[in-house]
Amino acid sequence: MSNFEMRSIGVVHSRYSETSQIPKGCGATHEAEGVLEIEPEFEAGLTDIEGFSHLFVLWVFHQADGYSLLGKPPTDDRPHGVFATRSPRRPNPIGLTVVELLRRDGLRLHVRGVDMLDGAPILDIKPYLSSIPADKLRRGWLAEAEERRKAALQKQPQA
Repeated sequence: MSNFEMRSIGVVHSRYSETSQIPKGCGATHEAEGVLEIEPEFEAGLTDIEGFSHLFVLWVFHQADGYSLLGKPPTDDRPHGVFATRSPRRPNPIGLTVVELLRRDGLRLHVRGVDMLDGAPILDIKPYLSSIPADKLRRGWLAEAEERRKAALQKQPQA
């Protein structure tokens, strides 16, 4: 195996100081606003970013402790492989989030859809582009877990 080194290009400013504050599970929505503050030496890299509505943000789970190859996500009671989940406990603690770009203010990108902790290092930003039609996307075990949850809710007596 080879090792490599990365460096942060900026930092996330968010309202979340603990992972327990971030919405998780089936039906969780990420509407929180935050700021991606980019280091001055990378400012030229932001040229023309305002033309994109959404961005991929690659960042570091900077408070993750170790990793597990199997785990039970909050959306299911069955274990799944770490590479089939969004768990922060990964061999390389890298997060990927799609955010909506609200506006740029110099080195600060104001975004919506933040699910990162305050202070998370940013590794990279890329424009969100997808040519995959919705009818071709598959959601794997998550779709199955959502169906089980939906069926269980329908069986519950109405209050």
